[in-house]
Amino acid sequence: MNETTEHSPKSYGVAVTLCGIFGTLGIHHFYLEDWWHGIADLILVVLTFTFFFQGYIGLFFITLLIDAVHTIVIFYLLIVENWRDGQGRLIVLGNPTA
Repeated sequence: MNETTEHSPKSYGVAVTLCGIFGTLGIHHFYLEDWWHGIADLILVVLTFTFFFQGYIGLFFITLLIDAVHTIVIFYLLIVENWRDGQGRLIVLGNPTA
């Protein structure tokens, strides 16, 4: 990832809202053009539901816990403006160009 001090043109409010509502699905990662994190979140959700419907309750709870902790960490990092979009630009509150 190319980390710069440049601010992302993506909306802080939209990113935080998407993470808060659809965090385990990774929709916020797709919005931020962080494709690999988004795909990983989707795979984790599919695995979670697959384990549940196949009767592997232990694996279901493990994958659910991993996905929940990951979402909480990303949500926190977004809120404190310490998360970057797919191009390595910080997601910040307010007008980043001002």
